[in-house]
Amino acid sequence: MHKLITKLKQAKHCVVFTGAGASTLSGIRDFRGKNGIYTEYDAEKVFSIDNFMHNPSEFYTIARTFFYNLHEKEPNIVHSECARLQQMGIVKRVITQNIDMLHQKAGSKDVIEVHGSPHTHSCLDCGKSFPYGHISEMLKTCDVPSCDSCNGLIKPDVTFFGEPLPARAIKNAVHEASSADLLLILGTTLVVYPAASLPMYTLQNNGEIVIVNNQPTPFDGHASLRYESLEEVFEYIRKNV
Repeated sequence: MHKLITKLKQAKHCVVFTGAGASTLSGIRDFRGKNGIYTEYDAEKVFSIDNFMHNPSEFYTIARTFFYNLHEKEPNIVHSECARLQQMGIVKRVITQNIDMLHQKAGSKDVIEVHGSPHTHSCLDCGKSFPYGHISEMLKTCDVPSCDSCNGLIKPDVTFFGEPLPARAIKNAVHEASSADLLLILGTTLVVYPAASLPMYTLQNNGEIVIVNNQPTPFDGHASLRYESLEEVFEYIRKNV
């Protein structure tokens, strides 16, 4: 792993790109891992915008178990070390596919959330915005939260299957990946597009990619370094950077 430390210290524009695997050490289930959400639910149906519009109670019933308890979760060593490396100036930007807000909780600044964030929810009729905590409280006494202004359906501001990614976020993510001379890819299988195409921008602009994931990815053959254990890698980083 000393090779990784050398690359981190020599990088002029290091960018971190995280997926669901980066949060499993915080007790949050990933999607495609051995204990992932896909082993219990058809996540592409649960997180489908069409299904949500026709049957929002199904989403909110299931989401209580892994979505509306996020405020109880704490950042793990991946989040805390990414924040520390950013504070040191080694990491310039953090991009995440995750919707758990743990990078921000750990202290990372200007996190690019390419799949949106549950930090806010919106009424689909009048557009009124609601904070995450308000919706969490509402769900203790109702099945589906509704707008207190127009009684419209409330949806978290995350990207469901069938919805476009937030345009500004993906534009910023592409810019950062294209600018990176080192892209650290952490805990993602790189199969959900278009976010999974970000490593391509780094490679096309002569940058290097380093992958840490416990499952194979389509970009493994292009990685300068490849590791499996996020915990081992970041324990080493914590002791040596």
